[in-house]
Amino acid sequence: MGERVTSQTVLWYIPNQIGYLRVATAVVSLFSMREHPVFTSCVYGVSCLLDAVDGTMARKYNQVSRVGAVLDMVTDRCATASLTCFLAVVYPQWCVVFQLLISLDLASHYMHMYASLSAGSESHKQVSRDSSRLLHWYYTRRDVLFTVCAFNEVFYMGLYLYGFERFARVGAVLVAVCVPGYLFKQVANVVQLRRAAVILATVDARDASERLKRM
Repeated sequence: MGERVTSQTVLWYIPNQIGYLRVATAVVSLFSMREHPVFTSCVYGVSCLLDAVDGTMARKYNQVSRVGAVLDMVTDRCATASLTCFLAVVYPQWCVVFQLLISLDLASHYMHMYASLSAGSESHKQVSRDSSRLLHWYYTRRDVLFTVCAFNEVFYMGLYLYGFERFARVGAVLVAVCVPGYLFKQVANVVQLRRAAVILATVDARDASERLKRM
C-alpha cells in the first residue's frame, strides 16, 4: 500500500501549486493594469496559459482533486471579473453591460457546478450529450474548451489594449478576431445557467415527492 494522503499533501499537489501561481500572476496584473499595458498583458496571459497546464499535470500525476477543480474555476472567474471591472472604468458608457456580463459569468458557473454536484456528478465538466449537446461538446473536448476560453480572454484583453492610444489598433484587431469565440462563450453561459436551473428544480421535485410519500 502507498503512503497515506493528507490534506496538506493535496493542497501541495503539483496542479494546485500551478493554481497558486495563477492567482499570484493575476494579482500582480491588477496592480500594473492602469499604467503598464505590455507588462500586464504578459503577466495576465501567463496566468491564463497556466490554466491549460494544471489540468494536464493533474491527469499526468494522478493528482485530480476537488480543491484543484474549485481553485481552477474560482481563479478563472475572479481574474475575468477583475479585468472586466477595469474595463467598466475605462468605458463607463458600457458599465451596465460589463456588470451584466460579470453577473452572467459568475451565476452560470456557480449554478452549473452546484447543480452538477447536487445531481451526483463528480465534476462540472461531466455533461451528457442528452443533457446539452453544446455543453457536452464544450466541456468534453479539451481543445474546444481551451480555444473558446482563450478567445474570451483575448477579447477582453483586446478591449483593454484598445483603451491605450498607442495600442488601440492592436486591440481592435484582437477584438475583431475573437468576437465569434467570445459570443459562443456567452451563449454557453446562458445555456449552462438554464440547464443548472432545470437540474436543481428536478432534484427539488424529486425530494418533494419523496417527502409527500412519507406523509
